[in-house]
Amino acid sequence: MNKTTQHWIKRIDKSDKPAYLLLADLIAEDVRTGRLCARDRLPTLRELAGDLGLNYTTVARGYGEARKRGLIDSRSGMGTYIRGASPGFQLRGGSGAEMTMNLPPEPQDPALLQRMHETAARLFASADLYDLLRYQDFGGTPHDREIGAQWLRQRVPHARPEQVLVCPGIHSVLTALFSQLARPGEMICVESLTYPGVKAIAAQLGIQLHALPLDEDGPVADAFEHACKTLHPKALYCNPTLLNPTTTTVTRCRREALADVALRYAIPIIEDDAYAMLPREVPPALASLAPELTYYISGFSKCFGAGLRSAYVSSPGGRQSQRLAGAMRATTVMASPLTNALTTCWVEDGTAQHMLGAIRSESMARQTLASQHLAPHGMLAQPEGFHLWLPLSAAWSPVEFASYLRTQGVGVVASAAFSTDGDPPDAVRICLGGPITLGECERALRLIADTIDHPVHPHATV
Repeated sequence: MNKTTQHWIKRIDKSDKPAYLLLADLIAEDVRTGRLCARDRLPTLRELAGDLGLNYTTVARGYGEARKRGLIDSRSGMGTYIRGASPGFQLRGGSGAEMTMNLPPEPQDPALLQRMHETAARLFASADLYDLLRYQDFGGTPHDREIGAQWLRQRVPHARPEQVLVCPGIHSVLTALFSQLARPGEMICVESLTYPGVKAIAAQLGIQLHALPLDEDGPVADAFEHACKTLHPKALYCNPTLLNPTTTTVTRCRREALADVALRYAIPIIEDDAYAMLPREVPPALASLAPELTYYISGFSKCFGAGLRSAYVSSPGGRQSQRLAGAMRATTVMASPLTNALTTCWVEDGTAQHMLGAIRSESMARQTLASQHLAPHGMLAQPEGFHLWLPLSAAWSPVEFASYLRTQGVGVVASAAFSTDGDPPDAVRICLGGPITLGECERALRLIADTIDHPVHPHATV
């Protein structure tokens, strides 16, 4: 008999509470106080029954209750042991410590923050505020569009101001393009795992989505061609760089194959390249391979901050840009001139590039931590991105895994949210950005790894 069971005997003798419930309470109390630690082995049912003077069934019920609470686990050959967990997090305002929203990390760089304050103050101190509070033509001022074209030329060398529109976020561009290119009941090809916002847009507009299977190189080009021959889709939507959720970047060879199919069947391409500025090296954009068909979209929600609701879209030509401006004017009226002015200022004076570099560095630090804790579990990630894709074993379903982690203060997203073919894999997406600190991020990753290593009873979260 060890000191722990001696302590339990005294508590059980003095309590009127059912012994099986008290046993679970005692295990929980000893975990909280540190008397028991993660992976500490507990006595067998028969050993503990003998030590405590209880019958076998009572101890079995007590262990069962502790298992339901996520306190212990049992495995063949290993016995019963303390499951343990990293400290839970307080979820703050729906996005604080949770890892569901794919926000860029917030670099704690006082010099950069001071620069942002100073440049924004100078801009608004010298601006004609009434001019920024009036209606403007959709797409931004000529200067806004020139700066937008300069930014996009990092990925689309042929981008020209007359083809570029400044828009209130990528999502608004996608909504306008879907409504312009396809009517209700018509079809757009998408990846079998893709940005959930596309699913919401299609459902709102009554547009059908046709899922293209994914392999390690990206959407399968043969499947796209078969769809073009038999289903006559109205467009191809693609998130080719650091795909949300799987982190895959479509290879150059696959981009060329997809562009070739689109050109042969005259299928417009919607290239949502929200993450393309993060990696230092990326294959050529689809817009460079099929410029006469591709709407190239980039924004600042993933390389600056989600609150900077500003995006650029480069259309295949000036006429297509004018048509898209009309569609967007009908749904969003215009991008905020105040936001446009601030975005233009930060791109023009180099602040945007400095922020991008800081986010890239912070993302790499977080991915290093993620690799330390989750690489043994088969995580998929890219060094400069701030999300990862985590396959799960048969011990967890994605929904149960996400549900349990939420009870511990960590939010992740189950694969069904991204699936367009109705057959999601057993996996979750985990985001490493947002306002959580590097230390909070590591504690969450440790908790996730521990949850995989020691799965709780499948109904522990009910």
